Amino acid sequence: MAINAAMTYQNNAIQTASPAELTLMLYEGAIKFANIAMMAIENGDIEKVHLNIVKTENIIMELRYTLDHKYPVAKDFEQVYDYIYRRLVDANVKKEKEILEEALGYIREMRDTWKEVMKLSKAQ
Repeated sequence: MAINAAMTYQNNAIQTASPAELTLMLYEGAIKFANIAMMAIENGDIEKVHLNIVKTENIIMELRYTLDHKYPVAKDFEQVYDYIYRRLVDANVKKEKEILEEALGYIREMRDTWKEVMKLSKAQ
């Protein structure tokens, strides 16, 4: 019963979130899956590594596809997303923690920047 309540809450949160909040949720999801993959590397669970890096890659691609190119900064974001994606693929192929840590660092930076943008836009 608690699981159903949690799923209902999560679905409601997603359905009522603003586009900015949805973007933040995507960043948080990417960080979560990358962290799971990191732990799976440490535990030698290759299948779990692959599954969670692919989830992270999919989120990064979604962030990239939803960029609004009417803003000049979108091109910069696209290049960062492309780099992160390529590093995730490399981390998945090689199952190397250091490469995944690098990608995760960039995802966290993007998330933190996005939080600042949200804070500034609320203040205005």
